[in-house]
Amino acid sequence: MPEMSEERIQRGFDQFSRMIGPERAVEVREQWHRISPDFEGFVLGLLAGEVWTREALDLKTRGLVTIAGLTALGRVRALGLNIEMAVHNGASEKEITETILQMAFYSGFPAAWEGLAIASEIFSKNKSEGEWSAG
Repeated sequence: MPEMSEERIQRGFDQFSRMIGPERAVEVREQWHRISPDFEGFVLGLLAGEVWTREALDLKTRGLVTIAGLTALGRVRALGLNIEMAVHNGASEKEITETILQMAFYSGFPAAWEGLAIASEIFSKNKSEGEWSAG
């Protein structure tokens, strides 16, 4: 895969910042960079900059679809981040919970249980910190 241009990565980072907030975006970007600068470039340049900017789905819907997929796959680290992003993009606690519950019948109850536990932790943490109010 060709190297990501700085312009493309910056465009993706700008989109990512809109989806999760500037401070959290910097924090997560630094984590990705420590793990692998190439990974950081792929996530920002391709995923955030190309996939998440497509117009057919709004960010809330795209977030809920992503939560469903990550729940089914059991990818808890990415699931937590995407729950944060979905709330930032207008999804309610009820919509996120229902999305994860729906997956129990398609990917198994243990996957939904894990997803609900992650969501509950994030909802509680952010409510206690007053970062957002999940309705």
